[in-house]
Amino acid sequence: MSDDALNMSMRKFLKQVGVTSQQQIEAAVRAAGPKGKVTVRAVISCPEIGLDHVIEGDIDTGTGGEGA
Repeated sequence: MSDDALNMSMRKFLKQVGVTSQQQIEAAVRAAGPKGKVTVRAVISCPEIGLDHVIEGDIDTGTGGEGA
């Protein structure tokens, strides 16, 4: 695979991850109705290349409060 093909394929995948993840998080926040911040954890794995990447961070729900 060429660098250009890899780059384009990766961008397409990451765009899909970003859009679908945002939709799912927003729906879950609305359904649960938490106040304050919620901690979100994303895991990207690819066993074929030994990748296991974890990203964790807080999202402010904009409703005030002291946590989920």
